[in-house]
Amino acid sequence: MSSTRTSESDPMVTTPSSSVELPRTERRLEASLGLDGMSALQILELLNAEDATVAAAVAPTLPEIARLVDAATDALGDGGRVHYFGAGTSGRLAVLDAAELLPTFNIEPGTVVAHMAGGEAALLTAIEGSEDSGDDGRQAASTLRPHDVAIGLTASGTTPYVRGALAEARRRGAVTSLITSNPRSPLADEVDIAIVTDTGPEVLTGSTRLKAGTAEKLVLNGFSTALMVRRGRAWSNLMVSLVATNEKLRHRSVRILAEAADLEFEAAQTLLAASDGDLKVAIVASLADVAPAAAWHALDDTDGTVRGALARLSGAAGPATASRTTSSPTTPSATAASTRTPPEDTP
Repeated sequence: MSSTRTSESDPMVTTPSSSVELPRTERRLEASLGLDGMSALQILELLNAEDATVAAAVAPTLPEIARLVDAATDALGDGGRVHYFGAGTSGRLAVLDAAELLPTFNIEPGTVVAHMAGGEAALLTAIEGSEDSGDDGRQAASTLRPHDVAIGLTASGTTPYVRGALAEARRRGAVTSLITSNPRSPLADEVDIAIVTDTGPEVLTGSTRLKAGTAEKLVLNGFSTALMVRRGRAWSNLMVSLVATNEKLRHRSVRILAEAADLEFEAAQTLLAASDGDLKVAIVASLADVAPAAAWHALDDTDGTVRGALARLSGAAGPATASRTTSSPTTPSATAASTRTPPEDTP
């Protein structure tokens, strides 16, 4: 039986003393030992102060995240896919990230796939025991191929489901990566790219949906956004690949076109309609001063990248076009171009 010690900050709180070293995510935070005696504002202030440390914990991992972006960019260019594997909060964050890429960047379904321990039911109901099955993880990764990328998310760095998935992915020749908040995770040495955000103990002991979960969200945001930009799903800093599925997004598409091509709102609206609502086609048509059909073909020939299409059409672009396009950063090839049929030429 382990002994106990009394906290200096709160004599009513005791903490276990044991020879077993807990992961940092499971240790008690000295500053929150009196948590249940705090006012609502004090609790929120403490949570906010601890949250402020998360970005600093992510910063040292940026080179590893960049390596993962480069590996995933190459994988998608070779026809591979990106797979997330997680349980609990980690799994839900993975599902959220994968789901939001479709409307934001108009990627092909199945390009980025999230696998969660316990399946869809675990999204709304905690099925915590599901994370203990390494066999389920291996089964989830059983369709991976050599050109794929497997990313395991586990705050503790020990989740059997994730370990099984990464082991199977590695066996199948996929690139493997781990995102964890445990600097001593035994899985870190078993993957190609380990991303370790040392977020330390949580305000509520062991509740890794707090700082560790926030770190995972930051890492996923950075990884997937950089990946999509590198794949040509943005132009300059504009979301030119978004899917306008509602009135708000249709209005945003017009505003993006107006910004990109320096058009009045009404003129942008007219051009977007003439381009069958395809924002990239409209941007290229305006900047290269060509018909929407010619813009569509240029995009189709350059894997759907605005910069690539503009370079292809540079002979047709006037001086004003050239001056507007030079400030945009170089963008590598994207995945498949728009699947729309080309707009008809208008007289």
